[in-house]
Parts: sequence; structure tokens; C-alpha cells
Amino acid sequence: MMIGSMSLKNDISLKIDPWGTIDIKDYSELFATFGIEPIESILKRIKKPNRYLRRKIIFGHRELGKIIDAIEKKEEYAVMSGIKPTGALHLGSKMTAEEIIYFQNLSNKSKVFYAIADVEAYCDNGLPFNLTSEIAVNNLADILALGLDPNRAYVYRQSEEIRVMNLALIFSRKVTKNTIEAIYGERPLGLYLSALVQAGDILLPQLEDFGGPKPVLVPVGADQDPHIRLTRDLARKYSNEFKFVLPSSIYHKLTRSLSGDIKMSKRDPMSLLTLEDVPKLAKKKIMNSLTGGRETTELQKKLGGEPEKCVAYELCLFHFCEDDEKVKQIYQECINGERICGNCKTEIADIVANFLDNHQKRKSRLVRISRKLLEKN
Repeated sequence: MMIGSMSLKNDISLKIDPWGTIDIKDYSELFATFGIEPIESILKRIKKPNRYLRRKIIFGHRELGKIIDAIEKKEEYAVMSGIKPTGALHLGSKMTAEEIIYFQNLSNKSKVFYAIADVEAYCDNGLPFNLTSEIAVNNLADILALGLDPNRAYVYRQSEEIRVMNLALIFSRKVTKNTIEAIYGERPLGLYLSALVQAGDILLPQLEDFGGPKPVLVPVGADQDPHIRLTRDLARKYSNEFKFVLPSSIYHKLTRSLSGDIKMSKRDPMSLLTLEDVPKLAKKKIMNSLTGGRETTELQKKLGGEPEKCVAYELCLFHFCEDDEKVKQIYQECINGERICGNCKTEIADIVANFLDNHQKRKSRLVRISRKLLEKN
């Protein structure tokens, strides 16, 4: 039994939208459609895989071998990510944060570049910079509490990083309306602009100010691949001028909403857990979440449950149970009919509440450092 293999197949065609709805029912479709490689093709080269890798929650990659080569040769590489400052950090953003921290910790030759995507927050959500500036301090404190090393990180606001804005301007010369519509569909011009700014974010670590061309890894959810494809195309087009190394990427499955929708989203606050939820509220949300149980206790004991449908089990699998054997135990007891949903949810809710309590205590001590880090850069 593979604890990370959740079946999400149906006959609906693949649709990826980094700014809205998403329809990825079978992640393997991305391999043939967009040229993403399965993570199994390189997993054996990673000596100490984290739970996302072990459980195939990170399911695919583009040229992750460049990063592993740099680690093995003790050469410099960058890990690039960011957050759109629109509210409290939810579990999808937590996944990305933990991935950048993991790859930061694999070598002392690594450096994290972390963008506060305030330009995108303005273009997509209409949030003014003075508001997103305060949200960013809060978000960054969460990242620090999760384990980001600020001594090997460059954190900045898009709107204040002139090198990123200059790259976006330069890139605009070689992007046609047809090209960008083919990637994103018909969108307001502001979203096209924010896509070019994100390309500037991803390629920023390779400028001479930061040591020149080097491998760069971008961990993303599967819905963000359009940005990676655009950036890799731009890196090719400007290779003579900047000597860019095509950025690498890894892709994780999307965290479902508590109601079972395919993507947890800030746009529906009641459908998601955030790192700011007080433990009591988090427990209440989990107890009301979608279950994989049968209609009655008798049927549950007779037929067993369906953990693949259960959001509480997914919280354990993706986020809050580091012990693989514990996850396997929950899975097996569920399908054997030995686990009753109410008791199981209570157990997992207690685990989540304990995590949030400890995280929020750490975070409270890091807000001042977060503010100074953003002011410094």
C-alpha cells in the first residue's frame, strides 16, 4: 500500500489556471501534456527525502537533477518561491514553504529568494501596497516559524525590487499577445504583467548582483506550471544576453478544501485551515470536514472506510503526521473497518491543534525579525 497514491482520475480534460479554477483529476496527465517528469525518475538520488517526496505528494519535476548535481558537487544553487500577501497562510502555502526550507537545508551552498508578490496581489485582488505590506510581515513570520534560515535568504517586495521590474520590462519585448494568451487564456493586462514580474522573480537569482547564472529550483503546486513554462521560454530567448540556466521545478498535489473541493483557496475562508486559526476553531473545522466513512457505523465496520475521500486523513498524510508508520496504520485501520470517523477525526484534530499551538508560539517571537528582514531588503 502506497500511502501517497490518491486516485484522482476521471474523464474531464485537463485545465490549469493559476488565478482561478483548476481541474486536475489525474496528475499523470501533466507528464505527457506539459513535459513534467515523474518524481520516481530521480527520487533515488535524494538521500534524505522529506515526507512530501517519500509519499509522492511531490509527484513531478522539471530538471531537478541540476539541483542534485549542485548539492553533490558542493556548488551554489538557489531556491525561489514567494507568497501573494492576501491573508493568513493556508496549508497550500505551508507546503511550498516547507519545500523551500527542506532544499535550503540540504546544502550550505544554497540561498533562498522569497518574493512578497504584492504586484500580483494588486493586479489579481486589488489590494493596495500599504495593506499587503503589513500582511507580508505576518506571512513571513509564519515562514520563519516553519524553519526558514534568514541568514541565507533574500526576502523582498516585488514592487520595491527594481531588478525584478526591469526584467519584466525586458521580457515584454519578446512576448506576443498570442503567446501569453496561449498560456493563460484571455486575461486583464494586469495579470499578464504580474506573470512577467513572476518570471523576473524566478530569474533574479541568476543576475550578476547575486553571483551570476546558477541552478534555481522553484517548488510549486501543480496549478502554477504556466508560470514555469513562460519563464523557461524567456530564459531560452534571453540566454545569449544573460546566460540564464533554465530554472528547475518540483510539483506537489493540491491540498483539498475541507469540503473536499480540489483546491484549498483563500477566496473561501471557511473551506480552509490557516496557520492563524486558533486550535479550538481548527478542531471544529476538522470535525465538520468531508469524511470517507460509510453511512452508518455498522456499514463502516462491515465494508471499511474510504480514506482516499477523507479530508481528515489527507491532512494527516500531507501535513501533520511525520511518522510514515502512523499514516499507514490510520489508512489500514480505516479500510479494515476498525476506525470510526468521529474518533479518527478527533485524533487528527488534536494533532493539528497541537501543531498550531506550538507554531503560533514560535511565530509570536519572530514577528519583529520578520519586519526587520523586510525593511532591510
